Amino acid sequence: MTPLRAFWNHLTATQPAPPLWLVGVAALLALVLVGYRPAWHLSRGVITIAHEGGHALAAVLSRRKLRGIRLHSDTSGVTLTRGNPTGPGMIITAAAGYVAPSLVGVGAAWLTSAGYVRVLLWGVLVLLACMLLLIRNMFGVVSLLAVGGAVFAVSWFAQDDVQGFVAYGAAWFLMLGGVRPILELQGKRRRGRAPDSDADQLARLTRIPGAFWVMLFLLVAVAALGLGGYLLVQSELGTLLEPR
Repeated sequence: MTPLRAFWNHLTATQPAPPLWLVGVAALLALVLVGYRPAWHLSRGVITIAHEGGHALAAVLSRRKLRGIRLHSDTSGVTLTRGNPTGPGMIITAAAGYVAPSLVGVGAAWLTSAGYVRVLLWGVLVLLACMLLLIRNMFGVVSLLAVGGAVFAVSWFAQDDVQGFVAYGAAWFLMLGGVRPILELQGKRRRGRAPDSDADQLARLTRIPGAFWVMLFLLVAVAALGLGGYLLVQSELGTLLEPR
């Protein structure tokens, strides 16, 4: 067997699900990272990476010219595109950011629940590498290298149970972390502090109120959390509920 073939077999081999209590610990840890303000301030940058990555992917799929991505130390970011300032492509691009972390979280939950933990970890590395080519500021480069380095270390050096715990925790974090920025956005909009937010840009593009877009973002995020949470616990719950 060639080294490449052996690596592929290792990558795609499924791993058993951890005990239900460990899934719960991963969820609790993710909830602390999202709900505890100091922890959220440190971890929110990961959500920003997914947010801006969503804008970038939507821009490419809608055939807009992608000029670059910037990530800032205050956990904000911006994705620069070129093309028609109105129309479906711009609407899709603007709408993709706030729902991206939740949708990525659902994808992570699906792969993790199916046992493809290493596929998830290496898939994240590929996406981060692609995104790194688009970064246009030093803080963004450092941020992506730090996250990518941590993911690589887990995927290459950690034992299977550690990889599983990290994958479950990451899926929970993305889904829970996808909800909080939407709530924060609406709070800023009520105080008039986000006139150029994605929701307000969409309101100008579509003449549909920004509150509608915020509600749509929130519905997608909550639905993703419900579906992803079910995927992460359903196999263990099924085992517990089996008649003995």
